[in-house]
Amino acid sequence: MPCLADSRGIAPGLSRLRSMRLRLNKRKLLIVMLIAIITRAGALFSFPQHFAFSEPGGLIHGSAAYDEYALNLLETGVYGREAGLPDAGLPPLYSYVLAAVYGAFGRHYLAVGALHILFDALSIALLYDICRRLFPRPPQRGDSVGALAGLFFALYPYLIFQNLTLNDTALWILLLQLFLWLLIQLRERGTFDRAALMLAIAAGLTLGVSVLARALLPPLAILAALWFLLKLSARDTLLRLLPVALVSLLAPLPWLIHAYQIYGGFVPIALNSGENIFQGNNPYAAAIFRAGYDAQWIAPPIDAPPKDEPLRRNARLAEAGWRYLRENPAAIPDLMLTKLLVYWNPQVTPLRNLRAGEKLQVDESGEIVIVTGEGSHVGLSAANAAYQDDSLFNVIGRNLHLVYFGSLWLLAVAGAWLSRRDWRTLSLLFFAQISQTLVYLLFHPSTRYRSPTDPLLFVFSAIAVVWFVGWCRGRYTP
Repeated sequence: MPCLADSRGIAPGLSRLRSMRLRLNKRKLLIVMLIAIITRAGALFSFPQHFAFSEPGGLIHGSAAYDEYALNLLETGVYGREAGLPDAGLPPLYSYVLAAVYGAFGRHYLAVGALHILFDALSIALLYDICRRLFPRPPQRGDSVGALAGLFFALYPYLIFQNLTLNDTALWILLLQLFLWLLIQLRERGTFDRAALMLAIAAGLTLGVSVLARALLPPLAILAALWFLLKLSARDTLLRLLPVALVSLLAPLPWLIHAYQIYGGFVPIALNSGENIFQGNNPYAAAIFRAGYDAQWIAPPIDAPPKDEPLRRNARLAEAGWRYLRENPAAIPDLMLTKLLVYWNPQVTPLRNLRAGEKLQVDESGEIVIVTGEGSHVGLSAANAAYQDDSLFNVIGRNLHLVYFGSLWLLAVAGAWLSRRDWRTLSLLFFAQISQTLVYLLFHPSTRYRSPTDPLLFVFSAIAVVWFVGWCRGRYTP
């Protein structure tokens, strides 16, 4: 009789556990989004010395230029780093978003942090639904993969910190995942009807607007056409993607006209592209990367036009970068391999940063030399130099990133192999990684530039974990 009583007591308990598990399973997206919000809010309030740029003595971790553009927009209504003087130095989208936040809530770090947390929460919801649509069968697999990938994103230390600073990473992740989400739905449509047209217009608008933040999605859009052709005919692919292309060209047109009116010449969205091309492609770039520094510290060519001639300067710097590649084909393999290793390094890159009072120079033999004293690099700020100090974010943060991202990277390799039979469907995620990698091989790479695609990498990490859990259940469950 005691055994019978025990069994009668156990059965209701197991039933309650199963019921609780089902309720949690139905709400896993909300749970993951809540975890993301709590971790980011906790970091925001726990480390105000790193995020409270609006407080007295606060430092801007990220880009002070965005703050200056936003303030000038509010004060003068003119997009320019100098008040009242229009320019196209940086892509304008994030500065306009920042100006809207300042206008509504004041220049306060909590308002900016709350907006970025909202962007991350929306990105997790998009990532979840992307997985749900890419893995419709067997039931619950897409939900599980999406929830787990979202959880990896939610707890990713690098993006928790990066997306609370004053930069456009959180916005860019949202635009990237929104574009993929719309493309997936567009390809799912059996016929090109009104709903498909609306999806195509939305995808084109997202693509066009995204170039006003970072002009990186067009290469992905080209590769996405191949993804459509893996399932649809050439005619159906053209019907769906032609509106995407047309709308994407129209969306940034007002900005391109505005920039032309300022300078009297074509501006490729912003006037920092030439500088980025030169910094990543010059005789000293590979040595700088191997020394662990970022190529942004290299001095421009001595014959570069002055900064008060931005259009000519941008064109000259771009030409210098392309000329180096044309005239030194034998150096290209080593340079590109070095950049690739920097881009996909499981450590946070750049590995080193300049301290206050330091400047990077190249000696006659081509060796990297760090000099101190007068003439330190003008772009070096106290916030930037802090990443080289023996601080929490430099010592603990770097090691934590190595363990966290390194483990998920290995799981992603396993997940990619385990899901190889679904390559036609999952190739869109591969194309996202390939396109962004190729773009930064042309420019100069770092963890900050790779991190927006890391949540898509975590999809394959989640596949490996879900497969392993399923294998264990099948092996050990009677």
